[in-house]
Amino acid sequence: MSNPVLYLLLKALISGALVVAVSETAKRYPGFGGLVASLPLISVLGMIWLWRDTQDPVRMAAHATGTFWFVLPSLPMFLVIPALLKRGLTFWPVLAAGCVLTLALYLVMIWLAPKAGIRL
Repeated sequence: MSNPVLYLLLKALISGALVVAVSETAKRYPGFGGLVASLPLISVLGMIWLWRDTQDPVRMAAHATGTFWFVLPSLPMFLVIPALLKRGLTFWPVLAAGCVLTLALYLVMIWLAPKAGIRL
């Protein structure tokens, strides 16, 4: 696409439509919505956009590796949020707690990864 603004808008529209599709699916079928949300669709789209923009296999490999390592510290949030909601806490504080936990675990990953020889 020759127009960079149009290309950026197209990427945003497609990516946003994906998020809307997940949330709408989850409203009707929570389990299936969870399945769709768990698919690495955003990561795949990100890789498609990155490849189209750079066609750089080294950058793509680094991106995929970084994505893998950063998925790991995000997983506990999906256990903490339902556990806290089941205990009667309200959504917004629970979501905030899940995000703070994830941020803290990201910082731990950033600190530990180089010590383990992992390049992020």
